[in-house]
Amino acid sequence: MSKKLVAAHAAQRDISHLKLNGIWKSIKRDKYLYMMLVPVVAFYLLFKYAPMFGEIIAFKNYRFADGIWGSEWVGLKHFHKLFSSPDFLNILKNTLLLNVYNVVFGFPVPIVLALLLNELRVEWFKRLVQNLLYVPHFISWVVLGGIVIALLSPSSGIVNIVLHKVFGIEPIYFLASKFWWPIMFVLSGIWHSAGWNTILYMAAITGIDPQLYEAARIDGAGRLRQIWHITLPGIRSTIAILLVLKMGYMMDVGFEQIFILQNSAVFEVADVISTYVYRMGLQNVQYSYTTALGLFQSVIGLILIVSMNRVVKMLGEKGLW
Repeated sequence: MSKKLVAAHAAQRDISHLKLNGIWKSIKRDKYLYMMLVPVVAFYLLFKYAPMFGEIIAFKNYRFADGIWGSEWVGLKHFHKLFSSPDFLNILKNTLLLNVYNVVFGFPVPIVLALLLNELRVEWFKRLVQNLLYVPHFISWVVLGGIVIALLSPSSGIVNIVLHKVFGIEPIYFLASKFWWPIMFVLSGIWHSAGWNTILYMAAITGIDPQLYEAARIDGAGRLRQIWHITLPGIRSTIAILLVLKMGYMMDVGFEQIFILQNSAVFEVADVISTYVYRMGLQNVQYSYTTALGLFQSVIGLILIVSMNRVVKMLGEKGLW
């Protein structure tokens, strides 16, 4: 038995050696491609993994004068303070609600746009529409938020002018109403990102075999039948992967859009984790407290993305890993 174990271990070492040799040969053969990968790896090491070291201050009473190692260890004190804070449930509720709205109403929009663009046969019009859809993505939220505020202004905004002139509706304070603010937030987010996300679905659609559409037309299938039975199944894996990634951001609405559009009148529905961290961490200098909140946010996000990836794989898709 011992001889068999020795032989098995020797065989395993030989296999490992061959694998290492294969990897080294691959690196030597494609060295320039790996050199192009170095800046990407360096970026993630410096700006994604290295900052994780600072998460330790969530368990300390961090002070600039004492530094990270010299600050007093307080254990879970900041987590107790966070979970007992009256603001915590409100910002958590707002963050989750706004993300749910984005998933329910915003996530399907790029899919619909890609399906509609794929059906256009006039190339110049198709390119024009695509460019118009992509432009908002390249505009800063500082500028885009200013445009949204101007459009929705109750006194001079074009939306209220049209509502008053055409329908006789009195001016509506869209961005000062707790009812209208989440709606405007979701719509402005769709305007900003839907066109860019459409590119991913358009790329997936181009990978579908054209012969499937020809066979469907021969069998008498119309446009809607082709979309339902060919196009949508063809981009299903892309939809699944993007949905998994979307779940990873369920605890992170973002900062710029919220910060630009929110005001004191809608603070009850517009205050989210990112703005709360900015206010308590940077303005009130409570670094350990907000780091504890950020750590909680990251852990929940990780749980959501892992769970959603498992659900997607159970439904027959590949998932992220």
